[in-house]
Amino acid sequence: MPRNRSASPEASPRIFRSEEELAALPASERIRYRLVQAERRYHANDNISAFVRDGELGELKAEVQARMQAVLEALVIDTVSDHNTNETAKRVAKMYIEEVFRGRYVPIPAVTEFPNISRLNELMIVGPITVRSACSHHMCPIFGKVWIGILPNEHSNLIGLSKYARIADWIMSRPQIQEEAVTMLANELQERVRPDGLALVMEADHFCMHWRGVKDTESAMVNSVMRGAFLKDANLRREFLSLLSRKSTS
Repeated sequence: MPRNRSASPEASPRIFRSEEELAALPASERIRYRLVQAERRYHANDNISAFVRDGELGELKAEVQARMQAVLEALVIDTVSDHNTNETAKRVAKMYIEEVFRGRYVPIPAVTEFPNISRLNELMIVGPITVRSACSHHMCPIFGKVWIGILPNEHSNLIGLSKYARIADWIMSRPQIQEEAVTMLANELQERVRPDGLALVMEADHFCMHWRGVKDTESAMVNSVMRGAFLKDANLRREFLSLLSRKSTS
């Protein structure tokens, strides 16, 4: 996790608290305290699971529920007599913590790595993997697909096919912008697989554009990350991109 270099010591004084003092604080403040003490960043798309202790996610969910209830009340929504919104704050809190933003609060899924005994060195493509995220600007959904290209070498680690999807889901289940999400996914795969080349392409619909603002339902965003051999070898890059077209139109 990146270290927080944005705040000066004068702007964010480090206040040391005892365990008894921490226990009296809400879970969100305890978690934030640990992050600040460790000088760790906690942006919307950062994973903070190392600073969450057993039982605190339940407390955090209760906090979010209470604050979501306050949002509904500020919107002048009657959650008492309207049966449709009686449990809305509770449902939204559970959705954020356990589902759509889960990638912030839990460690990466277990990934078994295998040595490349057969010394595979040909292009492998995984995808399209369906991914879901949320725009950190408006908290609107992002729905899309990701294609991953791997050019292994004899020293690369091989991971199971389903693990690409699990890692992608873990990265994407956070509020973020698409450009950063693809880069984070590339960093994770580069570190685990250690290939000669890594390529990612993501195409997604952004509901912050479909649902609000210009309300353009036809536009999508496509971006890519090319590393190693894919960046240096135009023929390899062309082969990868041509196979994506064939898969997506079949």
